[in-house]
This record gives sequence, structure tokens and C-alpha cells, in this order.
Amino acid sequence: MPTIKFFDAQGNVSREADLRDEVFAIEPNVHVMHLHLVRQLANGRAGTASTLTRSEVSGGGKKPWKQKGTGRARVGSIRSPLWKGGGVIFGPKPRSYAKDMPKKMRRLALRSALSAKAEDLIGLTDWNLDKPSTKLVKATLAKIGATGRTLIIAEAPNETLSLSARNLANAKVILASNLNVKDLLNHDKIVVTAAALERIEEVLTK
Repeated sequence: MPTIKFFDAQGNVSREADLRDEVFAIEPNVHVMHLHLVRQLANGRAGTASTLTRSEVSGGGKKPWKQKGTGRARVGSIRSPLWKGGGVIFGPKPRSYAKDMPKKMRRLALRSALSAKAEDLIGLTDWNLDKPSTKLVKATLAKIGATGRTLIIAEAPNETLSLSARNLANAKVILASNLNVKDLLNHDKIVVTAAALERIEEVLTK
């Protein structure tokens, strides 16, 4: 059974707790994690690229020159896609790139990612932040061994913590309800409070 050590703000181990096998000790399903990541990246695309077709470009209502007698190629509009300033053929239009995924697969992907990163999980009893302090958060992360890229998981919105960590290049704060495969795999260490850990286990064991 995997375990997690909980540290206090001074870097001392306060207690050790067991992690649920069904969340942190399964065989990671790489394929499902990949599908979850592709879905997450696709859902993050704006899909706002837009070009004008020949019917949407302004001007071009009059035939440039008469059909016959000039020796030139016949042309009906200066907004033809063959002309500079004309419309675009099969250009992009606003669209949605959103992908759907069954809830069971999404949860399996999260369990797989958590199991793959179980050894990088670090517990913290409390941040002890009365006011925003980047210096204090940086010092706390160093004391508990959260080196490199660090993902901080909070159970509820914490503006003080978010303001304190936003200037740290290697730290990112997310809510337990917004847990995702990309952030889990993209960070070296994962710092979680007891409340956030309880929330994660509660949701992923349903």
C-alpha cells in the first residue's frame, strides 16, 4: 500500500498516511491517459480562426472589363480567389475542437496518472499564510523537498496561496476539482493538503 508523508510548514514530518490502492496503486493505462491528454489539449483550443470567402470580401460587384474584345482573360469579379485581395478557398472558419470522453475513462486516466506519480506526492498539513508571501511559499517548498516543477493542489479556492505562488516560475496552483493528466505528468513534485487528498480519493473511488 502506498503511503504519503505530511510535513508542517517548518519542514518536519508530522505524520504518515496510507493512500488508497484503487487510486494510487493501479497499473497506469497509458492509452487512456493519452486520450485524456488529447481531449484536454483539444478542448483548450479557441477555434476562432476565420477567413473570408469570395462572397464575404467587400467590393467586386462590377465586372472588371467586358467579356470579349480586350484580349485579356475573362473575369467576373476582382474578389476571385485567384486575385490578390480576393477570397480564400476552403479557409478556416470558427469551429469547436471539443472532444467528449466517458466519465469512467476520465477517472481511469486520473487514477493512472496519480499512480504513476505516487512517489512524487508530498503532503502538507497547512500553508500558514496570513497574507500573500511568495518568499514564504518558496521557503516552505524548499523545506519539504518540493524541488523542480511543483504542482500545488488545494481543496478550495485560496486567493492568498494563489497570489503567493503566481510569481514562482516552477510552481502552479490548481483545485482538486480541476485535477488533470497534463498538470500531473508535467510536474516533478505534487504538494497536496489533507483536505485536497481526501477530496481526490472521494471522487476517484466512486
